[in-house]
Amino acid sequence: MMRQFSAEDIIRQSGLDKDLKNIAEKVINKERLTPAEGVLLFENGEVGYLGALANHVRERLHGDKVYFNRNFHIEPTNVCVFTCHFCSYSRLYKNRDEGWELSIEQMLDVVRKYDGQPVTEVHIVGGVHPKMNLEFFCEVVSKIKALRPDLHIKGFTAVELDYMFRKAKLSVKEGLQKLKNAGLQSLPGGGAEIFAPEIRNEICADKVDGDGWLLIHKIAHELDMHSNATMLYGHIEKYEHRIDHMERLRSLQDETGGFNCFIPLKFRNKDNDMSHIAEVSLIEDMRLYAISRLYMDNFSNLKAYWPMLGRQSAQMTLSFGVNDLDGTIDDTTKIYSMAGAEEQAPSMSTEELCDLIIAAGRIPVERDTVYNELKVNA
Repeated sequence: MMRQFSAEDIIRQSGLDKDLKNIAEKVINKERLTPAEGVLLFENGEVGYLGALANHVRERLHGDKVYFNRNFHIEPTNVCVFTCHFCSYSRLYKNRDEGWELSIEQMLDVVRKYDGQPVTEVHIVGGVHPKMNLEFFCEVVSKIKALRPDLHIKGFTAVELDYMFRKAKLSVKEGLQKLKNAGLQSLPGGGAEIFAPEIRNEICADKVDGDGWLLIHKIAHELDMHSNATMLYGHIEKYEHRIDHMERLRSLQDETGGFNCFIPLKFRNKDNDMSHIAEVSLIEDMRLYAISRLYMDNFSNLKAYWPMLGRQSAQMTLSFGVNDLDGTIDDTTKIYSMAGAEEQAPSMSTEELCDLIIAAGRIPVERDTVYNELKVNA
């Protein structure tokens, strides 16, 4: 991995812009950055400067520990009633013969495949299928919990939940309570994309808006269900839209403390309606992760989703503020491979994932879904 300057080295640089020096001093003094400062970092922050500051914060919070978990995915369907222009994964309901639809028994067969294996989490996300309603998924969750009581069930983006609850004519709180009673324990962070209405209306106008996404997560937190948060970057958004998105998440985290981690997700342009938009560079990826670490000061954990970035790029993020690489996945997700991600068959053994982390000079730590440490692989 590349040699990094310390945060103190950055401040001592004689030619450093005054505003960037002030931001560095605020980071070292644990002071919160303003939205204007966040935009300034995107506009003027060089990758070495950002990496040094982000690494300083990561070390302060986590030392050299990098987290992962043993998980697998169930994707019930890629059939969807919504049209998101960035999506390479879904098939419209009218073209559902081109997609897949798993029965409850088929989903349980996925769980049974892991009988006797030390996985700790199942992650359930997919398209929004009109026939897979709230009752259907309550049955799915309850049967998984009966089959594998020790497995943490993390499931359903706010987009899926919003549709389920509206169709069932239930409030968000009523719908979430029903799923929680069935065995759902936490929510993933998908569907956030970019909250700014002018961008959301261009890329995914027909699904739940930013306020609706935030409300669902807020109520989940009030019901003692933790969740994750994401941001889709690198398409038509501007720097101020990224910071606005982070600011709204940071504000909700101040209020509830219910987010486990923040996960930036890179736009991939294969086989979707936005294929004409070039993907951002690896350097921009690293800058985005570093700025996320600096701005999201109440999110302890910053995750790089390695199947989306590729193994080597994900490893590089560990020098730019990231302290979590998600999990072993085990070739059970197609969402990013269908969009052109480097990992076309995303699966790593625990040993491979640990080796990747150790090669970056970090200490692999297996965690559960809510970041309780299970094993330090020193």
